[in-house]
Amino acid sequence: MITAESFAQMALSFSGTEQVPHFERIGFKITGRRMFATYLAKDNTANIFLTPKEQTVFCKMDKNIYPVPNKWGEKGATTFNLNHVPKNIVLEALLSAYNEVMGSKGGKSRPSSR
Repeated sequence: MITAESFAQMALSFSGTEQVPHFERIGFKITGRRMFATYLAKDNTANIFLTPKEQTVFCKMDKNIYPVPNKWGEKGATTFNLNHVPKNIVLEALLSAYNEVMGSKGGKSRPSSR
Protein backbone atom coordinates (compact mmCIF):
# COMPACT_ATOMS: atom_id res chain seq x y z
CA MET A 1 0.00 0.00 0.00
CA ILE A 2 1.19 3.48 -0.86
CA THR A 3 0.34 6.08 1.80
CA ALA A 4 -0.56 9.71 1.15
CA GLU A 5 2.85 10.76 2.45
CA SER A 6 4.66 8.25 0.25
CA PHE A 7 2.71 9.34 -2.85
CA ALA A 8 3.46 13.00 -2.13
CA GLN A 9 7.16 12.20 -1.73
CA MET A 10 7.19 10.39 -5.08
CA ALA A 11 5.31 13.19 -6.90
CA LEU A 12 7.53 15.88 -5.38
CA SER A 13 10.76 14.00 -6.13
CA PHE A 14 10.85 15.48 -9.64
CA SER A 15 12.63 18.77 -10.24
CA GLY A 16 10.51 21.93 -9.99
CA THR A 17 7.35 20.30 -8.63
CA GLU A 18 4.94 21.65 -6.05
CA GLN A 19 1.88 20.54 -4.10
CA VAL A 20 -1.29 22.64 -4.48
CA PRO A 21 -4.93 22.34 -3.37
CA HIS A 22 -7.22 21.08 -6.13
CA PHE A 23 -10.90 20.93 -5.09
CA GLU A 24 -11.19 17.94 -2.68
CA ARG A 25 -7.85 16.62 -3.90
CA ILE A 26 -4.19 17.49 -3.53
CA GLY A 27 -2.62 18.46 -6.84
CA PHE A 28 0.95 17.99 -7.98
CA LYS A 29 2.25 20.24 -10.71
CA ILE A 30 5.38 21.63 -12.22
CA THR A 31 5.78 25.23 -11.07
CA GLY A 32 4.50 27.53 -13.81
CA ARG A 33 3.01 24.61 -15.74
CA ARG A 34 0.03 22.32 -15.47
CA MET A 35 -0.76 19.51 -13.07
CA PHE A 36 0.51 15.99 -13.71
CA ALA A 37 -1.24 14.16 -10.84
CA THR A 38 -3.80 14.50 -8.05
CA TYR A 39 -4.38 12.56 -4.82
CA LEU A 40 -7.71 11.84 -3.10
CA ALA A 41 -7.35 10.88 0.58
CA LYS A 42 -10.88 9.52 1.13
CA ASP A 43 -10.24 6.50 -1.11
CA ASN A 44 -6.42 6.56 -1.33
CA THR A 45 -6.37 6.97 -5.10
CA ALA A 46 -4.29 9.06 -7.45
CA ASN A 47 -5.25 10.37 -10.86
CA ILE A 48 -2.18 10.54 -13.06
CA PHE A 49 -2.39 12.42 -16.35
CA LEU A 50 -0.97 10.12 -19.02
CA THR A 51 -1.30 10.17 -22.79
CA PRO A 52 -4.13 7.91 -24.06
CA LYS A 53 -1.50 5.50 -25.44
CA GLU A 54 0.31 5.32 -22.07
CA GLN A 55 -3.04 4.90 -20.33
CA THR A 56 -3.74 1.78 -22.40
CA VAL A 57 -0.39 0.28 -21.41
CA PHE A 58 -0.75 1.01 -17.68
CA CYS A 59 -4.36 -0.22 -17.55
CA LYS A 60 -3.22 -3.59 -18.93
CA MET A 61 -0.72 -3.92 -16.06
CA ASP A 62 -3.19 -4.08 -13.17
CA LYS A 63 -6.98 -4.16 -12.70
CA ASN A 64 -6.54 -1.41 -10.07
CA ILE A 65 -5.50 1.04 -12.79
CA TYR A 66 -8.34 2.38 -14.92
CA PRO A 67 -9.41 5.45 -16.92
CA VAL A 68 -11.19 8.23 -15.03
CA PRO A 69 -14.86 7.70 -16.03
CA ASN A 70 -15.39 11.02 -17.84
CA LYS A 71 -13.97 13.22 -20.62
CA TRP A 72 -10.69 13.57 -18.70
CA GLY A 73 -10.33 9.79 -18.80
CA GLU A 74 -10.74 9.83 -22.56
CA LYS A 75 -7.78 12.23 -22.69
CA GLY A 76 -5.55 9.97 -20.55
CA ALA A 77 -6.45 10.79 -16.93
CA THR A 78 -5.95 7.48 -15.16
CA THR A 79 -6.92 6.37 -11.65
CA PHE A 80 -4.46 4.29 -9.59
CA ASN A 81 -5.79 2.56 -6.46
CA LEU A 82 -2.82 3.09 -4.14
CA ASN A 83 -3.96 0.32 -1.80
CA HIS A 84 -3.10 -2.25 -4.47
CA VAL A 85 -0.83 -0.91 -7.23
CA PRO A 86 2.91 -1.51 -6.69
CA LYS A 87 5.07 1.53 -5.96
CA ASN A 88 7.37 0.99 -8.96
CA ILE A 89 4.40 1.14 -11.37
CA VAL A 90 3.06 4.33 -9.78
CA LEU A 91 6.50 5.94 -9.91
CA GLU A 92 6.87 5.03 -13.59
CA ALA A 93 3.44 6.55 -14.34
CA LEU A 94 4.36 9.72 -12.45
CA LEU A 95 7.58 9.97 -14.45
CA SER A 96 5.66 9.59 -17.72
CA ALA A 97 3.13 12.26 -16.72
CA TYR A 98 5.85 14.62 -15.47
CA ASN A 99 7.86 14.24 -18.68
CA GLU A 100 4.75 14.85 -20.79
CA VAL A 101 4.15 18.17 -19.00
CA MET A 102 7.81 19.13 -19.30
CA GLY A 103 7.66 18.43 -23.03
CA SER A 104 10.55 19.44 -25.21
CA LYS A 105 11.10 22.77 -23.41
CA GLY A 106 12.35 21.26 -20.17
CA GLY A 107 13.78 17.97 -21.33
CA LYS A 108 13.36 14.66 -19.55
CA SER A 109 14.12 14.15 -15.90
CA ARG A 110 14.48 11.49 -13.24
CA PRO A 111 13.54 11.98 -9.57
CA SER A 112 15.89 14.23 -7.62
CA SER A 113 17.49 13.13 -4.36
CA ARG A 114 15.40 15.46 -2.16
